[in-house]
Amino acid sequence: MDGFDQAVEQFRAGLAEFVKGDPEPARQMFSQRDDVVLCNPLHPFARGPREVAETSEQAASHFADGEIECETVAAYTTAELGYIIQIERFRATIDGKEGSGALRVTMIFRLEDDGWRVAHRHADPITTPQAIESILPK
Repeated sequence: MDGFDQAVEQFRAGLAEFVKGDPEPARQMFSQRDDVVLCNPLHPFARGPREVAETSEQAASHFADGEIECETVAAYTTAELGYIIQIERFRATIDGKEGSGALRVTMIFRLEDDGWRVAHRHADPITTPQAIESILPK
């Protein structure tokens, strides 16, 4: 397993904590550079380390007692950049109620001075085909 694969596994371990309400292990995998971006299903986007940390903490605060499984759709890496596209299926207590869901996720990792870091993460709930009307305002 190379450094990129290890970073992906480390991030996935962080997700296992995230769905239990602890954002720190996953958040620590994010780049601390100003160009880091997080697009999660609850917030349009967060830019920079401070916004990424705040958005991660807010999102994790909804979760408790969760489990997650990740399915790799595609992955590719070079010496300095890598990406993974995955489906994340979770079960958890969400705001006090049992729930489950799935997210379509794209993450771009970048090799930085201290190892592989997430430079960009986009997650949305589109894991099945949608009607074109689904993108129109209601």
